[in-house]
Amino acid sequence: MKKLQWHAMISTCFGLGYFSRMPGTVASFAAVVLALIVPVHPVLILVVAIAGGFASGKYAKSVGKKDPGEVVIDEVVGMWIALYGFTPGIFVPVLGLFRILDIIKPFPVRDLEKLPGGIGIMADDIMAGILANLIIRGVLWFLFSDGISKISG
Repeated sequence: MKKLQWHAMISTCFGLGYFSRMPGTVASFAAVVLALIVPVHPVLILVVAIAGGFASGKYAKSVGKKDPGEVVIDEVVGMWIALYGFTPGIFVPVLGLFRILDIIKPFPVRDLEKLPGGIGIMADDIMAGILANLIIRGVLWFLFSDGISKISG
C-alpha cells in the first residue's frame, strides 16, 4: 500500500475522503463526532484551517484537480465553524443546514470557491459554516426570545 504524503493525510483527513461516494457528508459527520469528544475552539479551527489550506492546495496540485472530492478537511473546518457555540442538542440541525449550504452553494459561498488553490478549497466551506451558524442563531432568536442562551455553550 502506498504511503500517504503529509498533504494527502491532512487534506483527506487521514484517508477518510477516499472511503465513500459522499466524502463531504462523511467528513461533516466525523467532525460532529469529534466535536462531541474535543470541544470546538477558535484556535483549533484556525490551526486546522491554515494547515488544511496549505495541504489541500498542495494535494490538488499533485493530482491535477482544482477541488478533488477526496479533500474533506474543508468540510471538517466548515462544520466546526457551524457548530461553534452550540451545545450537542442542536448539532443535528446544524449538520443538516451546513450540508445543504455546502451543496447548493448560495451567494457568497459559490464565489469563494473560485479563489485559487487551497484558499478556494477552504473558503467556500468556511463561509457555509459561518452562514449555517448565523442562520441557526437567527432562527433561534426569532423563535425563542432566550433560545440562544438555552442551547448555546
